[in-house]
Amino acid sequence: MCGISAFLHLTNTNAPNRELMQQMNDAQFHRGPDEGAIFIEGPAALAHRRLSIIDVATGQQPLTSVDGRYTIIFNGEIYNYRQLRDEIIAQGITFQTKSDTEVILQAWSIWKEKCVDKLNGMFAFVIWNKKEQSFFIARDRFGIKPFFYTIHEGVFYCGSELKTLTCISNINKTLNPQSIEQYFALGYVPEPNTIFKNVYKLKPGHTLKVATGSTKLSVKQYWDISFNGTHQGTEQELAAELTKRFKSAVASHMESEVPLGSFLSGGVDSSAVVAMMSQISNKDVTTCSIGFAVKDYNETEFAQQVAKKYHTDHKERIVESDDYDLLDKLSSLYDEPYADSSAIPTYRVCQLARENVTVALSGDGADELLAGYRRYKMLYNEDKIRAKFPKLIRKPVFGLLGKIYPKLDWAPRFLRAKSTFQSIAKDCVEGYFQGVSLVKDEQRSKIFSPSFNTNLKGYNAVQVFKEHQQNFDGKAKDTLSLLQYIDLKTYLVGDILTKVDRASMAHSLEVRVPFLDHEFAQWAVKVPTKYKLNNGVGKFILKKAMEPHLPNDVLYRDKMGFRVPLAEWFRGPLKQKLKDRLLSDAMRNSNIFDINYIEKLINEHQSGIREHSAVLWTLLMFEAFYRRQIS
Repeated sequence: MCGISAFLHLTNTNAPNRELMQQMNDAQFHRGPDEGAIFIEGPAALAHRRLSIIDVATGQQPLTSVDGRYTIIFNGEIYNYRQLRDEIIAQGITFQTKSDTEVILQAWSIWKEKCVDKLNGMFAFVIWNKKEQSFFIARDRFGIKPFFYTIHEGVFYCGSELKTLTCISNINKTLNPQSIEQYFALGYVPEPNTIFKNVYKLKPGHTLKVATGSTKLSVKQYWDISFNGTHQGTEQELAAELTKRFKSAVASHMESEVPLGSFLSGGVDSSAVVAMMSQISNKDVTTCSIGFAVKDYNETEFAQQVAKKYHTDHKERIVESDDYDLLDKLSSLYDEPYADSSAIPTYRVCQLARENVTVALSGDGADELLAGYRRYKMLYNEDKIRAKFPKLIRKPVFGLLGKIYPKLDWAPRFLRAKSTFQSIAKDCVEGYFQGVSLVKDEQRSKIFSPSFNTNLKGYNAVQVFKEHQQNFDGKAKDTLSLLQYIDLKTYLVGDILTKVDRASMAHSLEVRVPFLDHEFAQWAVKVPTKYKLNNGVGKFILKKAMEPHLPNDVLYRDKMGFRVPLAEWFRGPLKQKLKDRLLSDAMRNSNIFDINYIEKLINEHQSGIREHSAVLWTLLMFEAFYRRQIS
């Protein structure tokens, strides 16, 4: 696990600026505190920060091939590198090191751009081709590892984090209005956009090629998950096959020369990882849990059950409910506006893990692959209602109900039907977007100033979902599969994987995600829908598969997730800070917001009239980003 950065002069003959390359490399020191080096040749400069995991003794980067033709910088881990190494050696090629980095380099020398098809792992890498004076760049299939790039004044720049690019003097930091709209809808800026105009993320499963003499970029997709087709088999057969495949994926993710452990939240996914690890490992697994002082947010008792069952070396820490001092720290970590408040406990569990291990496995990805989110059940049922009403009737009737039905934040969930009516009035993708949006369409238009709404020129962030809908290959399948596909392309990479990457690398911790082994994932999404969502039980087949391995309380209790008490914070300890930040001169002068409407939201929330904590947190995290930018 590392940090990479590079630049290539495309249209001028200036020698690379070593001082700038050093600044870019130093900006992500946290990603690799063990070693750092720079390589400069002709118009190219490459830099690397190393967190030593595999081939600790000889795995230094940048790494140049014996013949001097190719040089690589690489962030990630290749889990099948031993098998690939044997395959390459069989072709008569010798190795300088035992690292997975050199396996990629040698694979490139044989298969060129097709080398990515051979790789099983998480990765972002740059290969400098001396002869062609070009970069070949690739990002892993799910976007576990990040990659940012831009062209500025005839130079191509790239890096693992956006902060490497903001080292560039006079780089254009103009905010992208569409990205702001996307952020307030989703809580993150989805690929390929960043918050800045003309700065981009390479999409998961894509490669990029750029060469001197032209500013044209060649971006190609090399992989996409397919929902086309369904596995045959009984519940018992599929559960047994899932266990076999998942255990194999976990085993491949346990390769390490440094201490390795696992997160253990007490939920199904991380518990499944620990169960498989414990059956594979010949020593006790180290597990790490974060608990909360507020009982309603605390899952530690369930984590303790799993830890006791498998005799893990269990580490636990209780976080107080006033752990909001991380607000400004998070802004600096994520570089862009990022509104998932569970980044706070994620930061803390990574901090705890790093005190004990260098590598940790997590359960991320299972919810998207096997329909674990509660919203899938709700929106799947909504689609059944849509099917019973012609659009000509459904849209006006449910649209009217959505307008006139009161917003009952205080009421039991089954009485809060306003958003359900609004969702049913739309098609399934628009309805899903409505359901997952942090700030709904109508409220976003009120938060934004009239001039900013004009700048949007009618753009709505629902277009992000619609674009992915066009690429979905399981069109003959049910709506649930489509929603899973959209989440894999948006929420998983933009929110979940981003959260874990930045929080873990802030502590120089490598996190691996065995559920996102691409071979396991491709198999999992083709499990029949009735075995993913069964009588309201999400991840049904995973839970069935884990019944012999995990306590019933862990498998079949309600999902909790990492939550923080935002509503209480904004009415208590953060009451004044919220007003000071959101009503500041900087926010007033930004020309983005209607400050009067924001003040109304604050007053309604703090008086207890309405619940606006999600909207206010989204605004607060934007303000933290914006204040850092203008300063």
